[in-house]
Parts: sequence; C-alpha cells; structure tokens
Amino acid sequence: MTIDLTSMSRKELKKLSKDVEKAIRDAEKRERKEALEAAERAAAEYGFALSELSGDPVARKSAKGSKAAAKYRNPDDPAQTWSGRGRKPQWIHDALANGKDIADLEI
Repeated sequence: MTIDLTSMSRKELKKLSKDVEKAIRDAEKRERKEALEAAERAAAEYGFALSELSGDPVARKSAKGSKAAAKYRNPDDPAQTWSGRGRKPQWIHDALANGKDIADLEI
C-alpha cells in the first residue's frame, strides 16, 4: 500500500497522522494483551499464576517506603529507638562513651 503524501493537503495529512497515531496505540494495546496472555500461559505450564511470579505491585510499593525495624532502644528513654542503619543517634554515642556496650542497648 503506497500513499502519495505529496498530493495530499495539509488537512488530509493531519487526519492521516491522527489515524496513524490511533492505529499505533491500538496495536500497542493489542500486543500488550497478547504478551500478557502468552506470559500467563508460560507461567501456567510450570504450575504458577503470573501474579505469583511477578509479585504484588502494591506490596512492592509499600515495602519500598517502609522503615527498618528497630534493633536498639535507649534505656533512659524507651521511645528512642534505632534500626542500626544510617548515622548513630546521639544517645548511642553517649551510652558508648559512658562505658555501655552496644549489645546492652539491643531490643
């Protein structure tokens, strides 16, 4: 199929451009659906659901933003905790300077 673009008006070219963009979007949707169906069939061959293999996107988002569990607690103020990650809080430095061992502060 050959289209003579040089003989088309600007209005016809713009309509053709919009039609081509819509056709591309439709083709992408169709191919995405076909790829998903093929992936589901492949996972089923091994006895899995595709969601089991790809993981839950909601769980991944929440895990990404979650904080690490606290490993250390300030004996003088139990509300102050530290996960052991990142910079040590001042109360850890103070406790170590006063002769305490880091193991004494573990939860």
